[in-house]
Amino acid sequence: LGKAGQASLVLRPCTAQTINLQKMVFIFPETSSTAAVVLKTPIPQPLTKFTLLFSYSTRSRDNDLLLFKPAPNQYTLYLDNASVSFTIPGKQVHEPSWEHICVSWESATGVVELWLDGKPLPRMSLRKGYSVGTEASIILGQDQDSFGAGFESQQSFVGELKDVYMWDRVLSAQEMSLVCSGQVLSNYLINWQALSYEIKGYVVLKPSLLPSFC
Repeated sequence: LGKAGQASLVLRPCTAQTINLQKMVFIFPETSSTAAVVLKTPIPQPLTKFTLLFSYSTRSRDNDLLLFKPAPNQYTLYLDNASVSFTIPGKQVHEPSWEHICVSWESATGVVELWLDGKPLPRMSLRKGYSVGTEASIILGQDQDSFGAGFESQQSFVGELKDVYMWDRVLSAQEMSLVCSGQVLSNYLINWQALSYEIKGYVVLKPSLLPSFC
C-alpha cells in the first residue's frame, strides 16, 4: 500500500468490475470529498482476526474498522470507534515516498501489530473480545462518517495506492516478510489480483512505476 498523505477505506454493495490489478496503481491526484474506489467484497462471517491494508465500515458503526494516517509519523487503527496509534520513529514531515503498511488484530488477545516496510513496530492492544460486523462498506481513499458516505476533503487520500489485500487471519512474521517482498499469499478476503471495484470521482488507474515496496 503506497501512501503520500492521509487514507482510509470503506465497504459498500455496488455494481463493479473484477480485474487483475497487478503492476497497476490507483492515483488520487488531489484532495476531494467525492474521489473514491468502492470495493465489492463479501464478508461471510464476523471477523475475530484479520490482516489488512485499509479501513472498513458497517451500518451500525462508521469506524468499525479503519486504518488512517493523521500525521506524517503516525498510523491509527480504529475498531468499533476505539483506536490505537503507532508512531513512526524519525519521520516528522510529509515526504513523497512509498510505504508498505500491514496491520493485524486478533479478538482473543486484542493484540494489534503494525508492520512498516517489512519491520514491526511495538505491539499494542485494542478491543479484546470484539468482532467486526459483516454488512459492510469498503472504500479506498476516503474516511466515511456514515455508512458509505460522509466524506470530507481534508480527510481524503492524496497519492498512489496499490496491492490491497485482506486475510481473515493474523499473518506470521515470516508471512509479513514475504508479503513485503512482493509475494502473494493465499486464502484472502480481498485480492488485488482479482479485485472487484468501482471508481467514483477523480481517481486514475495507471501502471505502477515501481517494481515493489521493500
